[in-house]
Amino acid sequence: MSGFVPVDRDTLYLLPPSVQDWLPQDHLARFVVDTVEQLDLRTLEVRFAGRGKAAYSPAVMLALLFYGYATGEFSSRRIERATYDSIAFRFIGANTHPDHDTIANFRKSFLREITGLFVQILQVAQSLKLLKVGSVSLDGTKMKANASKHRALSYGHARRLEAQLKTEVEQLLKLAAQADRQALPSGLDIPAELVRREVRLEAIARAKAEIEARARERFEAEQRVFEEKAAARTERQARTGRKPGGKPPVAPTSEPKPTDQVNLTDDESRIMKSADGFAQAYNAQALVDVDSKLIVGNFVTQQTNDFGQIEPALAVLQSLPAALGAPQFLLADTGYYSERNVNLCEDAGVTPLIARKRESHHLGVLERFAPPPQLPDCADALKRLHHRLATPEGKALYARRKTSVEPVFGVLKHAMRFRQFLLRGLEGARGEWNILSMAFNLKRMHVLAQAG
Repeated sequence: MSGFVPVDRDTLYLLPPSVQDWLPQDHLARFVVDTVEQLDLRTLEVRFAGRGKAAYSPAVMLALLFYGYATGEFSSRRIERATYDSIAFRFIGANTHPDHDTIANFRKSFLREITGLFVQILQVAQSLKLLKVGSVSLDGTKMKANASKHRALSYGHARRLEAQLKTEVEQLLKLAAQADRQALPSGLDIPAELVRREVRLEAIARAKAEIEARARERFEAEQRVFEEKAAARTERQARTGRKPGGKPPVAPTSEPKPTDQVNLTDDESRIMKSADGFAQAYNAQALVDVDSKLIVGNFVTQQTNDFGQIEPALAVLQSLPAALGAPQFLLADTGYYSERNVNLCEDAGVTPLIARKRESHHLGVLERFAPPPQLPDCADALKRLHHRLATPEGKALYARRKTSVEPVFGVLKHAMRFRQFLLRGLEGARGEWNILSMAFNLKRMHVLAQAG
C-alpha cells in the first residue's frame, strides 16, 4: 500500500464547483473585488455599455487591472492568460476570460473615468478607519517611458540629416532623368527610395517643429527669470550707488540648442537622469500619508527635477475632500527647497518641512543634541523653516519621510515590479501612474485591514 496522497485527475466533481471555494477568505483578490463593488461606477457603466453584444462588467475589468498591477501583471496579454492559469484571476473574472484587446482598450479608453476613482478608494480606506490625512511626504521617481532613448533625435543632427536627405532626393531625381540614357545601379528602385526619403523628411520636420516649440517655451520662462535678475541688479545699483559685483545676467535666446532633442516614439517623454543612468522617462510624483503610508495624491510631469513640483502637489492636496482630513505638514527633501516653495506651503496653510541641505552623517553627540537657536520675532518663512528643522520635534517628524514615501517607491518598483510605463504620452503616463497608485493603496489597505 502506497504512503502517498492519492492523485486522481479523472473523477468528475460530484457537485458543481463554486468560485467562492477557490480562495481563502483573507486573500487580496477578495479584498480588491469587495472594494471595487463599493465604488460608484455609473459613469463607466454608461460609456462601457456594449453595442451589439453584452460587454464585460466595468467592475470586473477594474478588478482585473487593479489586481494585475498589485501583483506585477501589467500586460493585457498576461492578464488574459492569467484568467485561465491563475485561481485569483479566475475568481475576479468569475470564470470569464476577457481577451487582451478588450483589456487594453478598456485601460486606454477610460483613463479619465478611472482617474476619478482614486479619491473613492481613499474614502473606502477612511470608512475602514485606515486613513486620516495629517502629515504628508512628497517625493518623485524617474519612471521609464515606453520608448528608447536611442530613438531620440537632436536638433543639430536633424538639420544635418535633413540636408543629407534633400541632397539624396536631388541625386535620385537626376538619376531618374538619365534613366533613358544610362543603366541604373542594380536593385535601385527610384520611386520607392523617393517615398522613403519623403516620409523621413516629414518625420524630421515634425521633430524640428516640436523642438522649436519647446525652445520658445523655455525662452519665455528664462526671459522672466532674466528680467527679474536684471531688475534686482539695477535696483541694487541704484540703492547702493555702486556697480554690483559678479557677471551680469545673460539674455536668453529663443533659438533651439543643437543638443535639444525629441523622441520619435514618445515625443512627450524626456531624457532624465535616474539611478540607472540617463533614460527616456517621466518624473512620477507621489504624496504619501506618513501614518498609513497610503498614496493620497499622484501626478506625472515632464520636468526633469523636483524644484517646481510643490505647487502642483499643493493643488492635489487641496482637491481632496475635507472629510479625509487636512494635511498639516509637508515633508520633502532638498530637491524641493526654495524660498518660493516654502512661501507657497505657508500660503496654503500647510507647514513645510523641506530640507535645505543634506545632513552630514555621524554628527558628534553635542552637535546632535544641541538646542535650536532662538527664533527671532520678525523671522520670515525661511527662518521659521530652519528653526523648525533644528528642533527635536521637527527632526523626528522629518525623519519619517524616509520611512514613508521612499519605501512606497521600493514596493512599486521591486515588489510590484513596475519599472516602465506601457502607455505612451503624458496623459497615458498620468493615467497609468494613477492606476498603479490605486493598486498600491488596495494592497496596502489589505495589509492594514489584516493587521487591524
